[in-house]
Amino acid sequence: MFGGNLKEITMTDQNDYMQAFRGSFTSALRWHHLDALWEVLRADADGGWYVYAVGETPPTAPVDADTLQVFIHEIDKLLRSEHAEKYCGIVYADDLQRPSFVKIYDPNNLGVSCGYSDNPPLPGWVLSKIAPVDLPAIAVPKNRKHWWQTLFDG
Repeated sequence: MFGGNLKEITMTDQNDYMQAFRGSFTSALRWHHLDALWEVLRADADGGWYVYAVGETPPTAPVDADTLQVFIHEIDKLLRSEHAEKYCGIVYADDLQRPSFVKIYDPNNLGVSCGYSDNPPLPGWVLSKIAPVDLPAIAVPKNRKHWWQTLFDG
């Protein structure tokens, strides 16, 4: 469902993606901030969004609007059930009002996702308008891999 035409990833593509990945991000700190971000993404569902589960093969084509809607619904449900806090704080966007890059951290693999760390954890999922490149391999918990496969492969 997330495949597509194979595209040769150039060094420029890799550099653009990694520059965006390492750029400045703002947290959807409160749950209502996350709700607002989801609404912006839903309104831009046809906007060429790539949905990348870090640790899986990066997609080579953006998802269609329906697939993005399903992903937003399912990831929101997962975050709210497994991040039992009064705040969100684990979803970051380059711009909360006009996002083009969104990092979603796995509630069960947070480490130090904010603040300073020499080895911060990778997000569990990335939404971007830039074709993703394979981020460094991480040990994805088997239950997350199963969740991802169930959601989009079956």
